[in-house]
Amino acid sequence: MSASTLTAASLRKPIIGWAFYDWANSAFATTVMVAFFPVFFKQYWSADVSVQESTFWLGITNGAASFLLAIMAPLLGTIGDHGGARLRFLLVFTILGVLATGALSLVGHGAWPWAALLFALASIGFWGGIIFYDSLLIDVAPRERMDAVSGLGYACGYLGGGALLVINVWMTLDPATFGLQDATAAVKASFVSVALWWALFSIPTFLWVKERASIRGAVPQLFSVSLARESFSELARTFREIRRYRGVWLFLLSYWLYIDGVNTIQKMAVDYGMSLGLTTSRLIQAILLVQFIGFPASLLFGWLGQRISPLVGIFICIGVYTLVTIYATQLTTDIEFFIMAIAIGCVQGGIQALSRSYYGRLIPPERSGEFYGFYNMMGKFAAVLGPLLVGTTALLTNSSRLAILSIVILFVAGAALLRYSTRQVTVEGEGGERAGTSAH
Repeated sequence: MSASTLTAASLRKPIIGWAFYDWANSAFATTVMVAFFPVFFKQYWSADVSVQESTFWLGITNGAASFLLAIMAPLLGTIGDHGGARLRFLLVFTILGVLATGALSLVGHGAWPWAALLFALASIGFWGGIIFYDSLLIDVAPRERMDAVSGLGYACGYLGGGALLVINVWMTLDPATFGLQDATAAVKASFVSVALWWALFSIPTFLWVKERASIRGAVPQLFSVSLARESFSELARTFREIRRYRGVWLFLLSYWLYIDGVNTIQKMAVDYGMSLGLTTSRLIQAILLVQFIGFPASLLFGWLGQRISPLVGIFICIGVYTLVTIYATQLTTDIEFFIMAIAIGCVQGGIQALSRSYYGRLIPPERSGEFYGFYNMMGKFAAVLGPLLVGTTALLTNSSRLAILSIVILFVAGAALLRYSTRQVTVEGEGGERAGTSAH
């Protein structure tokens, strides 16, 4: 049955199963990565070392895990394109993330090296799984519904991650209600809850999502020397054919620019809020606000991409981010910070969802794992230029406001390159053939 003839009824379970994974693993992103781990690492696990040293090791942990995943992503994607391998690799990385997250609850006071190691392993499980999860979008969604399905995934992620974060914050504020001794016990219990949430809600994904048949054949073993050798060969071939996928690579470059701006704002927001004098509780409120606004906003942008064009939605999001960056230079109160959080919540899921689905329209479906590996590689490396630009501008101008304003360059350059990339490829459904098919 071709994608064009699939009915809504036949797609219901695969799509729901696929979106459930976003609901499941987003708990790690919100509770562990954003809210609890950075604070708990400083105040509990590394309380006996200097603030500078704990910051250094936390940065090394994040950087090492991100760099490892970035350089491995294309190869992992290539391996995953063999029949049946993407779901199996998703399972492997899920198990790694779940076990490492749960094990964080066992790390005692002062044992920061173990905490750092387990967090790195959990992060590898999280980001590694996303490589294969993203590539499965093409398997569960027909081309004409790809934008809406991608938006549904991000919407579920915002809602699921936000829902568990509310419970976890409640646990830390009122541990006695949950039969816990104190806030420390509550944070450790939160790590366990994330592991259980991630594992439980991933089950529909592995039960209901089915991969399309691969022209590369089935993989008898998940790991083998011959499979790795063949995947390296296929990856090298893609690099040699890069000029024949011109539209794809131009999009990836534009994505790298504007998503770097998005990532820079995300990473700076909490620190900027603290500089305004916001308390931890107010910052968590802002994080929750972004989560719950992101749920309907992601659905809305998915609908916009399906009904009009994903490119229209991406350009709208870039425009809003540009205005938000300019607005951020004028912030002076916590109310203004919350207004900024609302604006970010409206477009953060939209730009991520539509970028993922638009990219899926450009690539050859039988090589989706490989190409989404490159996509995720660009996403992981999209955390370098923004901070460098901000830091350099601050140093040269001695102005934090001009430093923030410099992020606009990334959005403008990304939008301009995206506009240029659309002239290099005609997307099927808008009057032409799928980009990249000329390479076959």
